[in-house]
Amino acid sequence: MPLPLHRQKPLHFIGVGGAGMSAAAMVLADRGFIVTGSDSTDKQTLQLLRRKGIRVFKYQNSSTIKAINGSTYDKPIVITSTAVSELNAELVAARRAGLEVFHRSDVLAALINRQLSIAVAGSHGKTTTSTLIATFLSNSNHDPTAIIGGILPAIGCNGYGGMGNLLVAEVDESDGSLVKFRASLGIITNLELDHTNHYAKFRDLITTMQYFASGCSRLLANRDCPVLRDYFTAQEWWSNEIYEGVKFAGIPVSLKGDHTLVDFYEDGELMCRFELPLPGLHNLSNITAAVASCRLQGLNLDRLTINLVKLKPPSRRFDYCGTWKSRIIVDDYAHHPSEVKATLGMARLMVQSHSGPLPQSPLRLIAVFQPHRYTRTAEFLESFAMALVNADQILIAPIYSAGEKPIPGISNATLASVIERIRPDLITLVANNYTQLIQQMESFTQPGDLILMMGAGDMNNRCKQLLKLC
Repeated sequence: MPLPLHRQKPLHFIGVGGAGMSAAAMVLADRGFIVTGSDSTDKQTLQLLRRKGIRVFKYQNSSTIKAINGSTYDKPIVITSTAVSELNAELVAARRAGLEVFHRSDVLAALINRQLSIAVAGSHGKTTTSTLIATFLSNSNHDPTAIIGGILPAIGCNGYGGMGNLLVAEVDESDGSLVKFRASLGIITNLELDHTNHYAKFRDLITTMQYFASGCSRLLANRDCPVLRDYFTAQEWWSNEIYEGVKFAGIPVSLKGDHTLVDFYEDGELMCRFELPLPGLHNLSNITAAVASCRLQGLNLDRLTINLVKLKPPSRRFDYCGTWKSRIIVDDYAHHPSEVKATLGMARLMVQSHSGPLPQSPLRLIAVFQPHRYTRTAEFLESFAMALVNADQILIAPIYSAGEKPIPGISNATLASVIERIRPDLITLVANNYTQLIQQMESFTQPGDLILMMGAGDMNNRCKQLLKLC
């Protein structure tokens, strides 16, 4: 049953501090809905929610349901997510109280399906691509609505209800719920095996993404991804490898640690040359998709390229945090082998070219990695190891479970043993806790090192707190 969105009907988000939940809650608050939420963690996002007028309860239990259900408004609709267990005390209380319960994806579908929308899907680059699209539109006075998993530098939050007619959303394939979306323009950045806790085999993920694609009025896809070429039919393709036979192409002329020089083509014709301030081939793919999608909306190419200098990635995408004991600390969300490889590749370019967005040129590259989920670690042990050996030194934090039960024989030490088999000469350290990790960072690194903290768990914030960088 579709979610009935009416302003007189309050909405309550269990776990409102999550990236997807908070973005949807902010947009609804901007649009005049009565929104409340609960979250037991202390997140910066909660401050952003409160500034939007959203009341956030600290406890996820029956007392919160009594508080929201006893107001003078209509009975609230409760919004949950895949991250919220069916045994969650607040969710159990909501069901006992007879409240309607909907999934976060139902909120997103209600927003995406009712207006002109751009939905960005794919294994990697979703947050960056959707952020770049929203930034382009904002800088072109289109004032879009944005529902994105990372903080947009242009607006300072991850959810914004704009006054323009376009909505830009990042849509997640991890739980299969993106099949509910009917976007005006769908974008697929790439596709490879992930979320093995949900998909039994890669073919299941492909089928889910094909269903999403079929629900879009128009599809823009990455021709450089072999899976998309073989299994998908798109109205428009983009590429960073060829310019013939595709609608859009961004061909790199030169790659450096602080920028990429790009020739941009449409329908095989060279349109312009521009300098991209975000280094790395993965960022070039993201920006090509963003420019292409805006061109399909009729935006002027000259105006887009002028605004390139204003582009900034979303939070936690090679995010400079500061210096600690003369080491450069950078935070990144990379948690899949391909993301780790791409992020390390970009950092390596900065070390080799002695240029980049950092305040000083790093001398060595130190990877500090927190594996995310036991299932993902088990599935990609060899791939993670092959990606990480591109660093000069590796420190591995304990696995972030994301609610999963441990798998016997799978730990950060297991990953270290695979790395040592591939590169026995590479110093690889295993930490049992964050205090030990910080001690290793001090003892086994040196001034001038770039310490690149990667992962989607809690290591990055915990370490930044211990290093007094936040």
